[in-house]
Amino acid sequence: MRRTVRSWPFAGLAATSLALALAGCSGANVGGPPTPVPVGTAPTAQAAPGSGTTIGTGSVKVALILPLTAGGAAGNTATVLRNAAEMAVAEFQNPDITILVKDDGGTAAGAQAAAQAALQEGAELILGPLLAESVRGAAAVARPAGKPIMAYSTDTSVATRGVYLMSFTPQNTVDRIVQHAAQMGKRSYAAFVPDSAFGQVVQGAFQEAVSRSGGRVVAIEKFPLDPAGVTAAAARLSGIAGQIDAIFVPDPYDGAALRALSAANVDIRRVQVLGVGPWVGNRAAAQAAPSALYAAPDEAGFQNFAGRYRARFGQDPARIASLTYDSVSLVAALVRTQGTQRFSETVLTNSSGFNGVDGLFRFRADGSPQRGLAVIQAGGRVVSPAPRTFGGGS
Repeated sequence: MRRTVRSWPFAGLAATSLALALAGCSGANVGGPPTPVPVGTAPTAQAAPGSGTTIGTGSVKVALILPLTAGGAAGNTATVLRNAAEMAVAEFQNPDITILVKDDGGTAAGAQAAAQAALQEGAELILGPLLAESVRGAAAVARPAGKPIMAYSTDTSVATRGVYLMSFTPQNTVDRIVQHAAQMGKRSYAAFVPDSAFGQVVQGAFQEAVSRSGGRVVAIEKFPLDPAGVTAAAARLSGIAGQIDAIFVPDPYDGAALRALSAANVDIRRVQVLGVGPWVGNRAAAQAAPSALYAAPDEAGFQNFAGRYRARFGQDPARIASLTYDSVSLVAALVRTQGTQRFSETVLTNSSGFNGVDGLFRFRADGSPQRGLAVIQAGGRVVSPAPRTFGGGS
């Protein structure tokens, strides 16, 4: 990081100029708090959220592609993400950007058409899409045109040069918790993972993280998503319980997996249990394994953001809303400070990173994200705070 500071004055963003420009992201606001806006008003956007609306009136155009008309959770989430974008523009103090809101309908073809329309209207960068297939569709248009994307998918297979992920990925959370376990002196690991697509992703991330830390994986056991299956799978791990000093359990939603391990004589008071982000606020998991650890962003920044979101829109934001808020705030800061190089690869992949609602983040050259995460005990106590800077340039 020091190397970069000497060669490029904009480096150290998280601690210097961009930290100030993004002060609203972490709850502080340069020049005072944001001007209150009555619930339901949208001073810089058309009334109905949907394709063809705009947010802001600045000279630099960027697109926001979301599944606004998709059914179910995707459509509901899209509305919250759009709201967060509007809020970021309102709080940034006259950013020189106009956001072209486009609907992809939750499909790759829709995202491709939305990206094409946005570029024809002068968009220099694309925010979103949300779904992995839609990211691929948008990238098919944006990459040949040399326009970068900041997407919200957690699927790292869609990340590539010029397609950057804002999201919290399983790889990030697993890396952080295994790194912390290694620092605690843990060397022999087991994993107890659900037999699902999610389980497959986190299992791979776990094996890679343990290998990098110099540890060894003694056993991996998969369990089906039914109570009898969990019990039987846990029993199969009982024979190696004495050979491990940490066990990775990434599916604790009701604490059943943890209770099954205890019933199978895996001493989760002696063996350090490692979890994942969904443990946040999970009382059942905390009761089943009070000393278990997981990695997640420090919640203080998000709670501040959520309070402002409630005051503006009259409802709680989805947890993912911070991604849109941060990406819009980042774009506004780069437009304000970086001139014609604002969205260049060099600027976007600055190794010192950026600071937002959920703390420190940066984009690697391959498009994958890195997040500064805290290590938290199941009861909510922070045992290792999130880093304030990224060490080195990796």
